[in-house]
Amino acid sequence: MTNGHTDHGLAAPATKAGQEGLDALLARPGKALIGLDLDGTLAPIVADPEKARAHPEAVSALAALAPKVAAVAVVTGRPAEVAVRNGGFADVPGLEHLVVLGHYGAERWDARTGEISAPAPHPGVAGVRTELPELLERLGASQGTWIEEKGRAVAVHTRRAADPQATLDLLREPLTGLAGRHGLIVEPGRMVLELRPPGMDKGVALSEFAREIGAGSVLYAGDDLGDLPAYSAVDRLRTDGTPGLLVCSGSDEVTELRERADLVVDGPEGVVRLLRALAGRLG
Repeated sequence: MTNGHTDHGLAAPATKAGQEGLDALLARPGKALIGLDLDGTLAPIVADPEKARAHPEAVSALAALAPKVAAVAVVTGRPAEVAVRNGGFADVPGLEHLVVLGHYGAERWDARTGEISAPAPHPGVAGVRTELPELLERLGASQGTWIEEKGRAVAVHTRRAADPQATLDLLREPLTGLAGRHGLIVEPGRMVLELRPPGMDKGVALSEFAREIGAGSVLYAGDDLGDLPAYSAVDRLRTDGTPGLLVCSGSDEVTELRERADLVVDGPEGVVRLLRALAGRLG
């Protein structure tokens, strides 16, 4: 379904299921889970991912909302430590109900303790890390691409290449082959291909956390292809009787989320306005 933008306040979702999700959240906020992607949702997309930072008003908006709901979960492909740093989530009064599910849920940071829990890294990541520079050189793609070290994954960004989309298309098949040889998969995104272990995605992370806290409703906001599994998780929760609201942090680069969302907002700034509007409605 195609949704129009919402630029202010708490706009009505464009779907019946989305309205039911919003109504459930407002009726029983103490049972509500707010799930949020980081890059492109709470933080603007930038050419250098190392310089990505949350929207200036994101933390204060989260701090206003988090005490009024069951939990806020930032679900991201980034390492939890990096997400906490880039988001500015540490030691913020009001964010005691926030967790960061990093590496698609393989890592978890809890604001209450400030500690990260995580299993051992997949051995295939080290092999990919070793071979990747030579592969990019052989494909003539070493100029303009950016290799992001993510600890439990490796990502290749093409946004700074002369033709970002053509470079992404050139790399897709070779990187898929490289990942497969090391027991990894490729997760595509907005001008990025991430090589990571299979078996975890944002949908799994969101579903498991929702079950853990006994969520009575779930809002999830994302902007990229990696958020589609979380959208599907919310759809499954709806089928099982847990209301949900799907929010798209609008992007012209990725249309799939916009078409599936119940509510479309104007990027991170729109997400911040939505969080503030929710906090205001919840008193």
